[in-house]
Amino acid sequence: MRGSYVIFSLILLVAGFLFSYSYQLTRESNRNQEITTEQWDKEYEIRSQLISKEEINRDLQKELFEKQEEVKEIEESLKDQKQVYYNLVEDVEKYRMYVGDIAVQGKGIQVILEDSSYVPEGENVNNYIVHESHLFSVINELYISGADAISINGQRLSSHSYIYCNGPVVTVDGNQFPAPFVISAIGDPNVLLPALNITGGIVDQLSYDNVVVTLEKRENIKMEPLLQEKKASS
Repeated sequence: MRGSYVIFSLILLVAGFLFSYSYQLTRESNRNQEITTEQWDKEYEIRSQLISKEEINRDLQKELFEKQEEVKEIEESLKDQKQVYYNLVEDVEKYRMYVGDIAVQGKGIQVILEDSSYVPEGENVNNYIVHESHLFSVINELYISGADAISINGQRLSSHSYIYCNGPVVTVDGNQFPAPFVISAIGDPNVLLPALNITGGIVDQLSYDNVVVTLEKRENIKMEPLLQEKKASS
């Protein structure tokens, strides 16, 4: 009778333990479910914020790309404008060089025209000296062949220059020069020299007119700018 009582007490003890354990387990489970819900809400909020930030970032990236395209177009425009300005400056410098406003130097050629040293007896001496027409033919051929600047005996020519014979001398812009006449031309010597030496060209015509012609390449020819008063008087 006493052993049955002990067994019955032991069964009640185990049953109470199981009931208590089950109750605690259920309580802990309910508590865990409440924390998970809060975390889910928090996670949902963070995820919503993240999605919003990503949308903002996409908009900003799109705006950044558009701005970069605008900057690229502006740079291209400035590059074209810079090239236009560079070409204008280059043209202005070229025109200033042609009218004699600035000093110039560079490669070129030198043409020396001399009177004939021999005049046959009974011949007209005027047929053996250099005339203004001879100078004109050389100067015109040099300009046609691309000469940038030309001078006669150091007198630089401009678009208003004038040349004429006055007895044994030639007058260039009011300055008289006797023979020999040294014509200096700045330009590509490999173009200027062949242009004068072409068969039947200027050199042959001058030789036919009894003018002594000497041609040579020059590595550096320098010409000073024309003074304003000289340009005005020419």
